[in-house]
Amino acid sequence: MKQERKILSSKVFQNQWFLLLVVIIGISIFTTILNPRYLHLNNIINVVEQISSLGVVAAGATILIISGNFDISVGANVGLSACVMAIMIRADISPLAAVTAGIFVSVISSLLVGYTSILFKAPSFITSLACIGIFRGIALAITGARFQNIFGRFETIGTTRLFNTIPLLFIIALAVFIAVFLILKYSILGRRIFAIGSNPRAAYLVGIDVNLNKLIFFAIDGLLVGIAATMMLSRIGSAQASTGSGMELRAIGAAVIGGAVMSGGKGSILGTFLGVLLMGVISNSLNMMQVSPYYQDVTFGFVLLIALGVSSLSQAKKAGS
Repeated sequence: MKQERKILSSKVFQNQWFLLLVVIIGISIFTTILNPRYLHLNNIINVVEQISSLGVVAAGATILIISGNFDISVGANVGLSACVMAIMIRADISPLAAVTAGIFVSVISSLLVGYTSILFKAPSFITSLACIGIFRGIALAITGARFQNIFGRFETIGTTRLFNTIPLLFIIALAVFIAVFLILKYSILGRRIFAIGSNPRAAYLVGIDVNLNKLIFFAIDGLLVGIAATMMLSRIGSAQASTGSGMELRAIGAAVIGGAVMSGGKGSILGTFLGVLLMGVISNSLNMMQVSPYYQDVTFGFVLLIALGVSSLSQAKKAGS
């Protein structure tokens, strides 16, 4: 009997997504008891709509973390990309051309982080820290530190709802999660992501071009950041240099809460999705319980610390088995 309990406990800790699902259900039940409006369709739609952009950024962060890299400049990258799009749309350039240019800027910006990390043989955490000032400074320069309002010019993506119910933003986010899942689970690139994150030296010895693949990982991350910037711009209807500020910490946090290990080599896109959903549920629950928004960051910090504790305990159990 004890052996069966030990096996069950081990499986629970190894499947962090299961714990997340339990926590999400528990918070939802508790909030519904206090405020029955929580389960209203409009509120549920509001939650999934709000987490869509963050989810796309978190999907890219998951790829980088599994590969042993970090990019804390994605918030500034989102702001720069959104500003480029908004400026072009305000100049009566077609939205398609503006979105293409914005995503291109985002990919180049992300590649800059990865390339400088390789060039200087420095952790990408450090090079991305330096790039925050570069991206935000460029955004401030091209906008003159002013809001770029495009109300009514680029709202289709942000306002469209399939069957008059499901936000197109959420459909895009789901498509991104499915695409990343397929990459990680079934592609050669996915195997390289895990191999490089687990042991870059061993990956190099078996013939994997570590540096080239690292640039590919950052390019994919930049693509997803650009898509997220497009989604945010369409939903909000304006952009400024600070657009996306703080998103990098929540994206990395969602991946870690979902089971990604900071040292690389382990992670789950399902876990990241549930991590993003948990943040949306917590934020919405606190709002519905009329808790001060200042406590949301406090709550998120505690959740992240608990997730790190669970991850450490899981790693310790594996090491001891």
